[in-house]
Amino acid sequence: MKKTVQILVILLTTTIMTHAQNTQQPTVSVSGEGIVKTVPDEANINIRVESSGKDATIIKQENDRTVSKVLSFIKKMGIDDKDVKTQYIRLNKNYDHNSKTYNYSANQAISIKLKDLSKYEDLMNGLLQSGINRIDGVSFSVSNEEALKSQARKKAVENAKAKAEEYASALGQAIGKAVMISEFQKPDYPQPPMYKTAMMESDASGGQQPIAPGQIEIRTTVNVSFLLN
Repeated sequence: MKKTVQILVILLTTTIMTHAQNTQQPTVSVSGEGIVKTVPDEANINIRVESSGKDATIIKQENDRTVSKVLSFIKKMGIDDKDVKTQYIRLNKNYDHNSKTYNYSANQAISIKLKDLSKYEDLMNGLLQSGINRIDGVSFSVSNEEALKSQARKKAVENAKAKAEEYASALGQAIGKAVMISEFQKPDYPQPPMYKTAMMESDASGGQQPIAPGQIEIRTTVNVSFLLN
């Protein structure tokens, strides 16, 4: 009796698996890429004010005064408070092995989001004249990134569909509805060169701070599976 039941179970399982294999529809899986290029309209600027000397109190006060001048200038440039952020404030005690004495360094880092690139040169020259002595980096971005991502997604799906139709046509078939889709997205932001202190000091007299934002590419890759008819 037990053997009979086992045989029936095996036969039933085999029948179900065979039926599932026979009813499973064939698919074609492809990847598609969507690329949207645009000119950046925002700059993200990271600056720093550094001061050093023998007396920690004097150095910290000097650093604070310079930062106050910098923040006051940024406000005069019409940059919104929410687009200016203090990243950190540090005071370090350092030992000079040559002179065998201690000195102190105070520094404050500030990030600025500039939403009007036409103000870039005036902003940078004014920051230098206000007392900053280091630019830690400038990067560019776009204000309508979400809209551009949406465009890239649509282009990626259209590209995937065109590929699938090409494969299906070569087989004498046609594609049906999509049954699976996944996305991989990576924005490509151009990174300009870092500025050195010596360069900034030479430009503090009022020389131009040129920029070349270039283009931003927003890429989206999708993997799509279509039914084959």
